[in-house]
Amino acid sequence: MKKLIWIIAALLLTLPSLAARANGEFTYVTVRGPGVVGELTVSNPILTQEFFAFADFSQESVTAPADAGDGFIVTRTYVIEGKEQPFDQLQYYPYTGFVYYIGVADGTSEYAGKWYAANPSAKEPFLHALREQAKLTWYPAIIMIILLVIFFFAYRKKA
Repeated sequence: MKKLIWIIAALLLTLPSLAARANGEFTYVTVRGPGVVGELTVSNPILTQEFFAFADFSQESVTAPADAGDGFIVTRTYVIEGKEQPFDQLQYYPYTGFVYYIGVADGTSEYAGKWYAANPSAKEPFLHALREQAKLTWYPAIIMIILLVIFFFAYRKKA
């Protein structure tokens, strides 16, 4: 009887994380691709709260495009009890509107290896995150140029 109580308690403790996995609700997504320095971490709820945020994989897959354009590798990750757990990976092509579902990190999926039409509502938040990262990448360079100009004029004024 005590074993049964412990089993039920363990199941009740894991149900919230299982429910989160079934619905999406990822902690964050990481993005790698053209123009991204290193890896960009995005926690925008539009991109993390639903499994179908980038594409509705339950819909019919589409024919692979002849040229999908620039794509970004997106890894969707949970943080459970302080541990990062990548869930799945996809290639997102925001400029042409396609998603290639690479697959689940620790398992298989019927959606893997197929192309899908991208969810249009993901494009703007995704591109906004890229623009913000680009600004942060340029700030140090701009500050360095300003400092060099100041030192140049200070040196010329002294001489």
